[in-house]
Amino acid sequence: MFKKSLLGKLAGAGVISLMMLSSLGAQARTLQQIMDSKTLIVGVNPNLPPLGVYDAKNQISGFDATVAQKIADQLGVKLQLVAVGSNDRVPFIMSDKIDAVMGGMTRNAQRMQVVDFTDPINTEVLGILTTDKTTYKNVQQLNDPAVRLVQVRGTTPVKYIQDNLPKAQLLILDNYPDAVRAIAQGRADALIDVLDFMLDYTKKYPVRWRVVDEPIEVDYDCIAVSKGNTDLRLRLNQAIGTLQKDGFIAASWKTWFGHAMLHDPTASPTKY
Repeated sequence: MFKKSLLGKLAGAGVISLMMLSSLGAQARTLQQIMDSKTLIVGVNPNLPPLGVYDAKNQISGFDATVAQKIADQLGVKLQLVAVGSNDRVPFIMSDKIDAVMGGMTRNAQRMQVVDFTDPINTEVLGILTTDKTTYKNVQQLNDPAVRLVQVRGTTPVKYIQDNLPKAQLLILDNYPDAVRAIAQGRADALIDVLDFMLDYTKKYPVRWRVVDEPIEVDYDCIAVSKGNTDLRLRLNQAIGTLQKDGFIAASWKTWFGHAMLHDPTASPTKY
């Protein structure tokens, strides 16, 4: 693991302001109030496909919405989805606009200062996408002048490659479809990124794709609730546990992403 997560690198940029916001006194709805209202209000980012998307009727859909609906069913309440952007997720919790939030909410120490997290729902794997023409077993083997990496301009892994794999060649392109195509065409050997969102691009090419077994980093996406809203967090954990055990979350992930989850979210470390 990196000392500072690549996947959550920007998450702590506003921690100080969020801690100030959390002191404004907004009172989150308790579990009992949610049950009495018969409605659970969940924030989802509809611009983070396939975690969140707008469907043909302009309704919020996607993996997160599917799981949120099932959790609401478990609680015996209706689900109200609220569209949130990446920068809105924690402030909406702090200001009591929503009861809980999803949308790629990676658990990290900085966010844990201002919100509480449920058990993980899914993982995000920062890893190496390549083909069966290579024999890489870990990221250290990429630091070689013979290795041709490809990456998308402006993304966090570009700096990681420059800092940690300076010997490797680096081809920088403008988008992910082009980056994956470069590997398929033999112009590059590998791509480093959050592979959960990359594998869909590989389906267009008759290439024997391979994900290097040893990930660079695994982050855990959870539901965030207001700090101290323990009863709600524990009840959500009950629902999540059931959905993990009966395979609903795994099946929903495969439906929306087109492949199995790359890392088991229930293997999350007990301490963070």
